[in-house]
Amino acid sequence: MADPCTYRPAPGTIPDAPGVYRFRDGHGRVIYVGKAKSLRSRLNSYFADLSGLHARTRQMVTTAASVDWTVVSTEVEALQLEYNWIKEFDPRFNVRYRDDKTYPVLAVTLNEEYPRLHVYRGPRRRGVRYFGPYAHAWAIRETLDLLTRVFPARVCSAGVFKRHRQIGRPCLLGYIDKCSAPCVGNVTAEEHRAIIVDFCDFLSGRTDKMIRRLEKEMEAAAAELEFERAARLRDHLGALRRAMEKQAVVLGDGTDADVIAFACDELEAAVQVFHVRGGRVRGQRGWVIERVEQVDLVGQFLTQFYGEQAALAGSADDATQPVPREVLVPELPEDADALTEWLSELRGSRVQLRVPQRGDKRALADTVARNAAEAFAQHKLRRAGDLTARAAALQEIQEYLGLDTAPLRIECVDVSHVQGNDVVASLVVFEDGLARKADYRRFAIRDAAGDGHSDDVASIAEVVRRRFAHYQRETEPAARAGLDPETGRPRKFAYPPNLLVVDGGPAQVAAAAQELFELGITDVAVAGLAKRLEEVWLPGEVDPVILPRTSEGLYLLQRVRDEAHRFAITYHRQKRSARMTSSALDDVAGLGQTRRTALLKHFGSVRRIRQATVAELTAVPGVGPNTARAVLAALGNASEGES
Repeated sequence: MADPCTYRPAPGTIPDAPGVYRFRDGHGRVIYVGKAKSLRSRLNSYFADLSGLHARTRQMVTTAASVDWTVVSTEVEALQLEYNWIKEFDPRFNVRYRDDKTYPVLAVTLNEEYPRLHVYRGPRRRGVRYFGPYAHAWAIRETLDLLTRVFPARVCSAGVFKRHRQIGRPCLLGYIDKCSAPCVGNVTAEEHRAIIVDFCDFLSGRTDKMIRRLEKEMEAAAAELEFERAARLRDHLGALRRAMEKQAVVLGDGTDADVIAFACDELEAAVQVFHVRGGRVRGQRGWVIERVEQVDLVGQFLTQFYGEQAALAGSADDATQPVPREVLVPELPEDADALTEWLSELRGSRVQLRVPQRGDKRALADTVARNAAEAFAQHKLRRAGDLTARAAALQEIQEYLGLDTAPLRIECVDVSHVQGNDVVASLVVFEDGLARKADYRRFAIRDAAGDGHSDDVASIAEVVRRRFAHYQRETEPAARAGLDPETGRPRKFAYPPNLLVVDGGPAQVAAAAQELFELGITDVAVAGLAKRLEEVWLPGEVDPVILPRTSEGLYLLQRVRDEAHRFAITYHRQKRSARMTSSALDDVAGLGQTRRTALLKHFGSVRRIRQATVAELTAVPGVGPNTARAVLAALGNASEGES
């Protein structure tokens, strides 16, 4: 534990001006980013008596080894810089309001030529528009079933779309008019995108205009005695009205607003957001986060949430406004004026940031607050056991393996192959007992035997050698303590684990320990977890360490090992699939990886390449007549190639 006084800036060196500051640990990694109206006042507060600091703040300042800052002209600039740094460095002690991957959303892939509607779980992506989240995936499918009668947009996967494009026949949905079948050219890309735009407009709340348009078209069709068309339009109107009935009106004035509420204690906080568009609740999101600072939860949330929304809405295909006209909060943040100005810049027009006092908006804010309190209570019940179990697991591993400290960062290596072919390895990272997927790495083994046999011991030794050789290069003084000199971001291998786990027994453990010894690394413990009896092997020990079967420490080691195994197998399958797909083209003279990939992407398979003519092959960019003939000759189709 570091003493903050060892890196406290000298008196008078901190400017009394607005700015953004960064705390770094001993490896140079940014662990916390904050902003302040007065850097001097804010930073001095961190170096006060430790006993008076909040628990998480105290942990942060004792983990840090240095602090630096950047002075800016205005509070709005500070807001933007703070958001950019949090996004770039992903500091450990900063809250990241990532979307919950549990609840499904309706995604519209506006970044594709033929956009697709589908159920999606996961992080938000640029160029994709989202509606929801919904409580259940079946609710999205029910909504799609209703609305594709009116908006016959594509819902199929890329593989299905490509297959029907190749065979020239639409799928069942195309035959029953629930898809406009762009795969076979029934509509152009522009016409299909217009359908998608209407669909998005409807779900965004612009329903009245569409209903009136369909009513006029139905009446006109009936007047012209086109009764079948009028009946179809009547059915469309019924489907739209049934979809609208599922969304209750909560604000009678048709307001577009986000309503935000918090429920918190000294250590954690729950956040709930209701997205109201056209007076109807169009979506709901929730987070539970740990607190570092005791103040200004509202400002912290608004900066990160709407900064992320603006980044996602930056695609040219997505015209979604990142910020609504009104943002209703339980209390105004400290820098309300600066935040209002910043939100207005993101929207491109004036945004109101206010606390609702009475009427429908106050009633809705109370409802959102009740949701936040309920979510917080449920989280407390779930997390009480989880936090205790993780702390117990790390403590047990420390005791059973005789470590000096609890292994807060654990890395695990696993090797995957089939009879020595396509040998790969994975390295996964767990911090504080939780997977840190951003730090996962995968390795193609360079010294594999290639003769149908594989030496797992040598493969593990190679991975350990490469991983820690990178670590030494990236932490030497010339490498700026593990930071990339161009981007300032942490390098791939800049931070060592407390415990390195290998999948295997004494031989694998000895190989890993020998590599560390030869590299001169003495502060990383090594252990092996053997699958057969789940024994833990330590370097130089004749007998394994046996953890109780019900041990939380054993459960954690098993989770780490199983995750490494999963990650290694996934990479192995990718490599094997790529090799098997392109192997028939590998021996074609003058055909490199780029043109092999272009051919496979254009035709979809080696079989279809074999059936193509020279003229069809030369339609692929970069493939000339001579190369096309060589490809067909290698695939045994030279005679047909000239037809």
